[in-house]
Amino acid sequence: MVLEATMIVVDNSESSRNGDYVPSRWEAQSDAVNLIFSAKTQANPESSVGLMSMGGKGPEVLVTLTTDFGKVLDGIHRTKIRGSTHLATGIQIAGLALKHRQNKSQRQRIIVFTCSPIAESEAQLVKLAKRMKKNNISIDFIAFGDLEPENTKKLEVFNENIKGGDGSHLAVIPPGPSLLSDTLVTTPILSADGVAPREGADEAGADGGGGGFEFGVDPSTDPELAIALRMSMEEEKARQEREDKAKEPPKGESLEGIPEENQPLLDEQGEASGTGGDKMDEDKKESSEAQEGKKDGDGNADKMDTA
Repeated sequence: MVLEATMIVVDNSESSRNGDYVPSRWEAQSDAVNLIFSAKTQANPESSVGLMSMGGKGPEVLVTLTTDFGKVLDGIHRTKIRGSTHLATGIQIAGLALKHRQNKSQRQRIIVFTCSPIAESEAQLVKLAKRMKKNNISIDFIAFGDLEPENTKKLEVFNENIKGGDGSHLAVIPPGPSLLSDTLVTTPILSADGVAPREGADEAGADGGGGGFEFGVDPSTDPELAIALRMSMEEEKARQEREDKAKEPPKGESLEGIPEENQPLLDEQGEASGTGGDKMDEDKKESSEAQEGKKDGDGNADKMDTA
């Protein structure tokens, strides 16, 4: 799996108080942050995740890159909803946090939640996108809430200018009965191979009893179960590979030249073949030796009587 350092930027502006997403925009973000952290760290235990907010008076780094889930939860609980967003500044600060990561072999990624109007112009966003691309930073946008055409167009322009080899994605999630995290798990942002789900997958799953989904489970209804099943399959595959390697004979050794034993297990007397015959031969040998010793003793006694 990919080794990544991921900074999650949440939108804690006043717009996040809205309740058009279950249970609210802010609570939906919090739930999605938990899902992203679990997905990243389970995909590779050495991957790290950080958290920052971009609302209020200015962006704030809540948690530096870490593998401790408790720190991320604490950062979410400490965040207050206030003010408006500072999108461009938040992305720049997230990029600086990634630059100072301890493990330089980690790929850099920023995941931005935005649910409020974007104040920056298209020109500013294009300039920022090119700068992030130059620094090899991938940026994923999760757009929900205020999905005005102007906002969506700005994000699309940004995404077009930052797309690179590692992939930068834009997920536009409209309001609905499902949780934000349930819909997010079906997007390329969290998919294992980075490919968007097939069109009509939902209908296929409904008609075929889940046949259109991996393992027969719809990730949008139970994302945690889908991730657990995928990890279980990978662990089982690795275990089977280890067992197959252990069963293979060492190189250089061969069974050729070893004679086969055609002798029956039991002889005619019902004793183990090979051992019973040897025992009988030894008994006969000892008996003959005893008789010869007796004859020698009788001969010596006769000689003594004669004398």
